Amino acid sequence: MSRSLIAWVVGTLALPLFLFVSSATADDVVVLTEDNFEKHVGQDRGALVEFYAPWCGHCKKLAPDYEKLGASFKKAKSVLIGKVDCDEHKSLCSKYDVSGYPTIKWFPKGSLEPKKYEGARTAEALVEFVNSEGGTNVKIAAIPSNVVVLTPDNFDEIVLDETKDVLVEFYAPWCGHCKNLAPTYEKVATVFKLDEDVVIANLEADTHKDLAEKYSVSGFPTLKFFPKSNKAGEDYDGGRDLDDFVTFLNEKCGTRRDAKGQLTAEAGKIEAVDTLVKEFLKAGNDEKKAVYGRMEEEVNKLKGSAARYGKIYVKAAKSCMEKGSDYAKNEIQRLERMLMKTISATKADEFTVKRNILTSFVLDKE
Repeated sequence: MSRSLIAWVVGTLALPLFLFVSSATADDVVVLTEDNFEKHVGQDRGALVEFYAPWCGHCKKLAPDYEKLGASFKKAKSVLIGKVDCDEHKSLCSKYDVSGYPTIKWFPKGSLEPKKYEGARTAEALVEFVNSEGGTNVKIAAIPSNVVVLTPDNFDEIVLDETKDVLVEFYAPWCGHCKNLAPTYEKVATVFKLDEDVVIANLEADTHKDLAEKYSVSGFPTLKFFPKSNKAGEDYDGGRDLDDFVTFLNEKCGTRRDAKGQLTAEAGKIEAVDTLVKEFLKAGNDEKKAVYGRMEEEVNKLKGSAARYGKIYVKAAKSCMEKGSDYAKNEIQRLERMLMKTISATKADEFTVKRNILTSFVLDKE
């Protein structure tokens, strides 16, 4: 294969996937910076602004309620819900006399002179305040969750399902650490929402004490992983940042996601089949059929999502024999064009996996 073709494929794979998937929606809470603050605040609508620091425990505790507030007001044309990272924008926070986190301030329409919010830090209290100041009548939005809620009625059915890898958080509603973990745990569930074999779940263990005791839960939050191969469960002792969870689940479940929920360039690749692809590409026309037969045999051994990916390999090999050596390159280009369009996340996954597998039929060709 020519160096220019190698550079083209590698360069294509290096592009961030968010360029290809335009179905993602913007955050309901507007991220404010020194550059855009006065473009949004002090204009033709009132603005509630949270000044926060990423390391602040109280800020993490507030995050789920503040996100719910943003979702509630996302269609209100007269009100903006925003936030400023004071670690990144120190001068902006200093300008508005922010000395602790989180600090919440209301900026009336057409004014950069704020009023400090002194009320309770719950979604209900914040909605009531913004409605009063902004002259709106908004109700709290119900935000869909990708975390599966467990009860004694469904616990065994979901957690002990040997076709699923299940991460379970045992929590108590009064637990501060649980509240701090909640927004991150929801993001973990969102990252893996398209992986049918992976379940992110939680159990309100303060109410369901029998289940908590059964799995030796003595503090909150307790995280346990129930892989397909071990339904006795194993303790999760890793870090509690999003990247920590994503790395753990990718290693344990064989998934290939990044922290944005997008598939990596390795998604769909199967090492044993890739080895046969190398033989296939080096083989002469008569030998290719024999290698193709071995590839079919290897794929027939696969199960679950791997079996689906294996079929893509077999189809690609057959198409290479029928349509010639340029098939893989041409098909990758077609898929890239499709990925540039507005498509669903499910379709983006489907096209990305196929593209990744097809690169094996290009990069290993000599």
